[in-house]
Amino acid sequence: MSGAPNTNATIRDVAREAGVSVASVSRALNGLGTVRPEMRRHVEEVAARLGYVPHAGARNLSLARSGAIGVVLPDLHGEFYSELLRGMDGEARVRGLHLMLMVMHDDATRGVAALQSMRGRVDGLVLMAPHLPADELLPHLPTGMPVVLLNCAADARASLRIDNAAGAEAMVDHLIASGRRAIVHVAGPAGNVDAEERLRGARTACARAGIELRVLPGDFDQGSGTRAVATLLTKGVAFDAIFAANDMMAIGAMMALREAGVAVPERVAIAGFDDIPLAALISPALTTLSIDIADFGGSAVARLAQVIAGDDDGASERRVPVLVARQSTSSIINTIPADRAHREEA
Repeated sequence: MSGAPNTNATIRDVAREAGVSVASVSRALNGLGTVRPEMRRHVEEVAARLGYVPHAGARNLSLARSGAIGVVLPDLHGEFYSELLRGMDGEARVRGLHLMLMVMHDDATRGVAALQSMRGRVDGLVLMAPHLPADELLPHLPTGMPVVLLNCAADARASLRIDNAAGAEAMVDHLIASGRRAIVHVAGPAGNVDAEERLRGARTACARAGIELRVLPGDFDQGSGTRAVATLLTKGVAFDAIFAANDMMAIGAMMALREAGVAVPERVAIAGFDDIPLAALISPALTTLSIDIADFGGSAVARLAQVIAGDDDGASERRVPVLVARQSTSSIINTIPADRAHREEA
């Protein structure tokens, strides 16, 4: 390409052309040491070819700023949030930024207070609030503050989302392809956008295959999976697969089945969502949908850095999870009622 630089080219254009993430482009162009030399050269060549010119503030985010970014999460319990924060902290560290963390739990009032408390104390905000409707969230965002929404119902500004429905469809298709026909979904909490999208994807895949999906309530905690299995066994429900809306519920279900003498995966396949580190360590190892939690958190911070620098197009970015098939969903034998499975395996 020749002539004047294309001032309309954005960092997302460079990322798309280079076949890497926005975070990787940002790190390469800002000279951060975490990028391999060959990757840096590749990104620089693509940026030059497209005529991309970084915003003047992109190389010094601390100029006339606090050097801190706010992170507001719905919870801190469990490996998901540990991995998410690990990724955020790593990305912030290489950028010389500090994290200011607040937790809103399920209290919308507390969430609003957390958002307002960040005003004037941070340069920007990463907000994860999948449990809040858009009309309860957007009006309370600090006016004029750079914000990146993470797995929120609202897509009105720069945001990163997991394509939960596509992931859930892929998982149910995987279970059906392995011969499972009596599938149970342990759902996440009502009103949570992640949970609702995962349920929708599971239902779509079952409807396509002409299979009825049994749905049991859950709250993303391990105990939900345990209680779901207790309900199924007590009622004598026939089932040969459990797809939980997250890994912790799947692990709870697996432990309950083991205690009841029901073999996994021989009698019942188990699958989860998120791919927390524990998923690969338990036995049998858990089939799940990987979203690369740490990278997701790091990308949110990198995206916020671009918003702060005025070098972001404000688009919503969706990531499709990767199905990781492990031992918990290997080959099927015939479906049998849960109470029979209990008697035969005991």
